[in-house]
Amino acid sequence: MENNTYAKLAATLSESLNLRQPPVAISFTNTVPDGLGRHTGRVSAGCRFWEDAAAASFATSAADHEMCSIGVYTHNLQPSQRQQIDLGDTLKVLGELGYVREEDLASIPVLQSQSKFVVYSPLTETPLPPDVVLLFVDANQSLVLTEATQQVENQTAPAMGRPACAVVPQVMNTGRAALSLGCCGARAYLDVLTNDVALFAIPGAKLAQYTERIEALAKANTVLSKFHQIRRYDIEAGRTPTIKESLIALGA
Repeated sequence: MENNTYAKLAATLSESLNLRQPPVAISFTNTVPDGLGRHTGRVSAGCRFWEDAAAASFATSAADHEMCSIGVYTHNLQPSQRQQIDLGDTLKVLGELGYVREEDLASIPVLQSQSKFVVYSPLTETPLPPDVVLLFVDANQSLVLTEATQQVENQTAPAMGRPACAVVPQVMNTGRAALSLGCCGARAYLDVLTNDVALFAIPGAKLAQYTERIEALAKANTVLSKFHQIRRYDIEAGRTPTIKESLIALGA
């Protein structure tokens, strides 16, 4: 797709879902696109790039993920010696807490391929075809996205927990969308990931298909919500409207 196509898809997603945060594109590559800068400044965790990418495009390498050994692990980046030590120490603590037991490790998605760089950007200006498009959503928006997944994938998106960054390899490895409820770490590092917000990740290859379904379903939900509100009002007022009568009232 051309960049203006991604801009149109981003606009449709934002308008249809009434997103508070622009869609974020994530791309894995071995070559940084010409003219694309690197992320500046140190971040506490790789998931912080998701928030920063709502406003700017940039490339990162394993070194930029230095403080996030879990993110390096799930994204299958080449770890430094420090990151390997940090990962071992992290898993030891998580195991002692009963948070991630040894038998749990196999169920945590890890990216099957390995790339040198990860490019983050607003979907509107992505310099590369995105591997994953990430949305910050509330429960009402998740409803529409779940309905879209049922129509596109013929199944419901899995609802994932810790670590939040595992949603990226989950989607890339399977080619299917996934919902992430985040993790306590991501909720500490991201200002946008408040208690009422979750993450929904769409495979880039299916973005146009998802956007078409999301637009249609969002419009349908708006109409149907009004229909149900009319019926509730009438029934609570002591009336017994038929469906046809409620439909007539909907069009009034």
